[in-house]
Amino acid sequence: MSDTTFDVVVIGSGPGGYVCAIRAAQLGLKVACVEKEPTLGGTCLNVGCIPSKALLESSERFEQATHDAASHGVVIGDVKLDLPTMLARKDAIVTQFTGGIATLFKKNKVEQVHGLGTIRDAQTVAVTAEGGERILKTKNIVIATGSDVRPLPGVDFDYDKIGTSTEALKYDAVPAHLILIGAGVVGLELGSVWRRLGARVTVVEYLDRILPGIDAEAAKEAHKVLKKQGMEFHLGSRVTGARIDGDEVEVTYDDKDGVRHSVKGDKVLVAIGRRPYTAGLGCEEAGVMLNKWGQVEVDDHWRTSVDGIYAIGDVTPGPMLAHKAEDEGIAVAEVLAGKPGHLNYDAIPSIVYTHPEVAGVGKTEEQLKEAGTPYSKGRFRYRTNGRAMALGETDGFVKILAHKETDRVLGCHIVGARAGDLIAEVAIAMEFFASSEDIARSVHAHPTLAEIVREAALDVERRALHK
Repeated sequence: MSDTTFDVVVIGSGPGGYVCAIRAAQLGLKVACVEKEPTLGGTCLNVGCIPSKALLESSERFEQATHDAASHGVVIGDVKLDLPTMLARKDAIVTQFTGGIATLFKKNKVEQVHGLGTIRDAQTVAVTAEGGERILKTKNIVIATGSDVRPLPGVDFDYDKIGTSTEALKYDAVPAHLILIGAGVVGLELGSVWRRLGARVTVVEYLDRILPGIDAEAAKEAHKVLKKQGMEFHLGSRVTGARIDGDEVEVTYDDKDGVRHSVKGDKVLVAIGRRPYTAGLGCEEAGVMLNKWGQVEVDDHWRTSVDGIYAIGDVTPGPMLAHKAEDEGIAVAEVLAGKPGHLNYDAIPSIVYTHPEVAGVGKTEEQLKEAGTPYSKGRFRYRTNGRAMALGETDGFVKILAHKETDRVLGCHIVGARAGDLIAEVAIAMEFFASSEDIARSVHAHPTLAEIVREAALDVERRALHK
C-alpha cells in the first residue's frame, strides 16, 4: 500500500523523535512518525527517565518518613510501604505522558504510524505491522530509534532474577539483596530506589570509580555519600558470570589483582550502559554509514552518509541524554524547514538523580587538564549555606571551572540537593559566554541554594564570602 508523499518521516517516537515531528509540523511540513511499540515516548517515557524519577521521588518520601522526619520535629507513627500503590502511581504517570504525545500529534497534525520502520532508500520507509506492510514516500527521513540495553558476556537474562532496568522498575517485592552490575547513572538511580525501600544493595563495577564520564571529584563525593547511605561497592572488578541457584543468584567477579570473588542476592540488575538501536532499520542496505560502535555517523547538521537521511539522539555519537535528543530533533526540524538549526554541545547538562543529585555541564577538570587548557577553580560546600542547613541537606558542593586568562566559564559540577535545577543557571551562563565574575556579580536571592553557585563563582578568584 502506498501513501502520499511526506516532507519528513521520523522513525522513533522517543524524546528526539516526537519533538522533531512536532517541531517540523509547526514549521508547516507534512510529517509522519513511525513507532514499533504499542505506546509513544520511547524508552525515556515508558521504561526510563519518567518511571524511574517517579519511583525515585516516592522512595525518597518513604525514606524521609521513616528516617528523616524526626530530626525536623515531625514524629510519624508506624510507616508502611504500599509497593503496589507506588508502582501504580508510576504507571499512571507514564500513561498520562505517553497519551499526551498522541494528543500533541493530533493537535499538530502529525500522522502516527504503528509498526517497524525499515529504510528502503532515501525516499522510502516500509512499515511492517500485523495488518501488513505500508510504504511511506518522503522527501526526508530522520532516524530517532534510540538505544537498547547493552548485554554483558557471560550473563544471561531470564528477565526475572537477572534483568535490566525495565524489570527493576516493576519488582513486585522489595529485593532482600539487589546486586548491581555497573555503577553508572541507571544502576545507581535504581539501586537508590530499592535501597531506600529496604533492600541491601551491592554494586560491582569494572572501573575503579563510579559514574564514568562525570567529573572525577564530583564522582568521588557521590561515592562517599552513597557509601555512607549503605550501598556496598566493589570497584575495579570484572564480572565473570551470574548463575541462578534456586531463589538466589550468584555473581562471580575478579578483582583488580585477579582474585575470584562471589556474592549472592535474590535480584541482579545489569546496567553497564546502552547501545544504539539499529536492528531491522535497514541502514547498511540503504548505504547509511555506521561506526565501529554501531552508531549512525552524522555531520554537524545531523546528515548521514545518504542525502536526505538524518539521525539524532542515542543512535548517534555523544552522550545518551533525552534532552540532547530533543534539541537535536528541534534543530533538524528547523534545518529541514530551511532555517538555521543549532545546538551547543558544550552547554548540555547531565544529571544523576540519586540523593543527593549529581549534575554537570561543560568540561570536566580531567578534560581541561588533558587538553592543556589553563583554568581556575572555584568550589563551595553546601554545609555552610543557610538554605541547605534549613533543609537538612548539607552534603555536597558546587565547583565552577573558568578559563584562567579570560574567566569564561568552561564547566560546572554539582553534588548536592537539587543539583539538577541549579545547573540550569550555569548552562544558560555558558550559552551567553559568561565569565565567573558575571555569575558572581549577579544578585542571588537569600536564603537559597543558588547562593552556593554564586559563592563557587566568587571562589574562582578566591573571594567567597562564607568560606
